Amino acid sequence: MQKNRDPGSFRDPSGYVFYENDKVFRTVSNTYAKHYDLLMNSGLYDHLVEKKMLIPHKETNNIDSSIYKVISPDIIKTISYPYEWGFEQLKDVALRLLEIQKIATSDFGMTLKDATPFNFQFIQNNPVLIDTLSFEEYTEGQVWRPYQQFCELILGPLLLAKHVDLRLNAITQMFPNGVPLDITSKILPLKTKLMFSTLLNIHFHAKSQKKHAKDGQKTANKQPKKLSKNSFLGVISNLESLVKRTSLSNQKTTWSDYYDETNYNDSSFSQKQDVIRNILKQINPKFVLDLGSNTGVFAKIANEFTPDVVACDNDVQTINILYSQCKKESSSILPLVLDIMNPSACIGWANNERSNFFTRVCADTVMALALIHHISITNNVPFEQIAQFFAQITGANLIIEFVPKSDSQVQLMLSTKNDSYDHYTQENFEKAMCLYFNKKSDIKIDGSMRTIYHFTKLEN
Repeated sequence: MQKNRDPGSFRDPSGYVFYENDKVFRTVSNTYAKHYDLLMNSGLYDHLVEKKMLIPHKETNNIDSSIYKVISPDIIKTISYPYEWGFEQLKDVALRLLEIQKIATSDFGMTLKDATPFNFQFIQNNPVLIDTLSFEEYTEGQVWRPYQQFCELILGPLLLAKHVDLRLNAITQMFPNGVPLDITSKILPLKTKLMFSTLLNIHFHAKSQKKHAKDGQKTANKQPKKLSKNSFLGVISNLESLVKRTSLSNQKTTWSDYYDETNYNDSSFSQKQDVIRNILKQINPKFVLDLGSNTGVFAKIANEFTPDVVACDNDVQTINILYSQCKKESSSILPLVLDIMNPSACIGWANNERSNFFTRVCADTVMALALIHHISITNNVPFEQIAQFFAQITGANLIIEFVPKSDSQVQLMLSTKNDSYDHYTQENFEKAMCLYFNKKSDIKIDGSMRTIYHFTKLEN
């Protein structure tokens, strides 16, 4: 069947994803037919869809006899990857995956054959399994086959983020197929060897892998250990308990208290919010991407005009804060961790398995507030390249804030650098931006030295 296949959908022999007429489809292979029918007829599919744990789908007309069925899942507007999630998002995915596993085996005689976070996406900040073909029939006595995958792709990164550094939450960008457990074991502090569950699932697990690798054929010839159903579910419950206990202390990061220390006074900050709200009202955006969102003050304003808002920041803790708020408020804002100087690139097989961030997130309106000085001065990117970049990622409208050299935040930056930034002027900024955009408005914020610009993208 020749289709517009998703380049990242090739590993699972049970079926692949393809696109047609702006819709997403998935084939179900004949070899997976028994498991698919059990999923649909056992009641597991209906139960998980009702609980908003599994993506709904419809069966379509299939005219290819080499394929058992073709299904059409609901479309998810924004696809994100685990290395773009905050700690709390990855933890919620871990708990959702284990919850699904317990339900499937306890009540419906099925089990998950995969335990990868790449099979989950966030809808209204609720983690949803999107791989309908992840289920297979449970066989009495079997072990949980994706245990190692769970430890390498989810448990290990969570423990590294908790015990070492929050930024290691994104280590799967370096190891998209799973962080080798010997690496996780080496990085984790010595104290984790005194924690029984971590000792068992990471440190002993890593040693066991090494031993089995040396044993070679002897290990291959051994009969796999059998587990009773109660023991099988006990493994899942123990992992669930460990994940629940894996919580962050109140880690303060560089920007997590930014709005407490900003040089805006209350009046000017209120004016800035009004300015952004008025521009967005004029635009009436469909999809807003807020770059450098911090804890999401302006993303929430954008959310007043559209449900489709992605809020990005390179500070993991601020994204954790925003995610927790969005969950509590049932907000549709999707918070993601993104370093604008090093956005998620195409990685995986043939550099095409996982697409880059700006291919997946295509917004008609981009906001970049209090960001220009970080790009231009901290990272020495010329205005012309900045303007070109924003033209590439912006569908129609750009709301951007210019922060002059006289601003206290810029002066703080320059205090550790030689001031060779004569080019950093508002005039040069406007000149560069107007190579790619029309200036619709520029509004100076009273009580500050900053200006909010609304640009519209030039027609090609």
